[in-house]
Amino acid sequence: MTETAAATAERPAKPHLPDAQTVTSVKHWTDRLFSFRVSRPASLRFRSGEFVMIGLMGDNGKPLLRAYSIASPAWDEELEFYSIKVPDGPLTSKLQHIKPGDEIILRPKPVGTLVHDALLPGKRLWFLATGTGFAPFASLLREPETWEKYDQVIMMHTCRETGELDYGRQLVESLRDDPLIGEMIGDKLLYYPTTTREPSARMGRVTDNLSSGKVFADLGLPKMNPEEDRAMVCGSLAFNVDVKAILESFGLEEGANSDPKQFVVEKAFVGDGI
Repeated sequence: MTETAAATAERPAKPHLPDAQTVTSVKHWTDRLFSFRVSRPASLRFRSGEFVMIGLMGDNGKPLLRAYSIASPAWDEELEFYSIKVPDGPLTSKLQHIKPGDEIILRPKPVGTLVHDALLPGKRLWFLATGTGFAPFASLLREPETWEKYDQVIMMHTCRETGELDYGRQLVESLRDDPLIGEMIGDKLLYYPTTTREPSARMGRVTDNLSSGKVFADLGLPKMNPEEDRAMVCGSLAFNVDVKAILESFGLEEGANSDPKQFVVEKAFVGDGI
């Protein structure tokens, strides 16, 4: 037995976490945002846009879990997540330090409302997000069903600074080179990133650009209407409430898995304080 092997044999095995999955890669996008990929349980089946509970063991020895949208599409062999960093957040203060080879807890019971089944057929699909609310759309943008069902897909994403848009921007830019869906996209995708603090090519909140009609003018699209338009919303609680009111002013109705309508809102979005 070599010295390394002997030392390994003498070292007590690291206890496995319950429902453990292994971190395969981590990327820090800004000092506030990071993404990571983990192994996928062989038994896990989910619809693109759903979320699962993930986390780590808390200081009290009990699992500390939060709802995280799966950012990878349903066909991916691994699972991807996109997260904010909260310095004093019970979970993210620890989660932001994970490295490849580490374990996280992942409860393999996916749920969520941001799924195609919750929407009636339509012509245009609007993805409306702020911050890490982009995560479920990272999954849906890489889902073939998205491009099979709609003539146009509009991705509206607002962050405070341009650097916070990088995760979404790089993903969007890679879609047309994707071997599975690249040819399906063609000219269907319209990307509308904006900032609210740092000056950029496009400014303003999703809510303001919708209610003022600016986004429709900029993209050469008609005002939203319930006959043609469908929408999915993911952001802070305040954002969700405001966007819901705007969509309803356009005549769209909120749907659910059991009652498909014109738009859906993710109610388990992970925001500040996690």
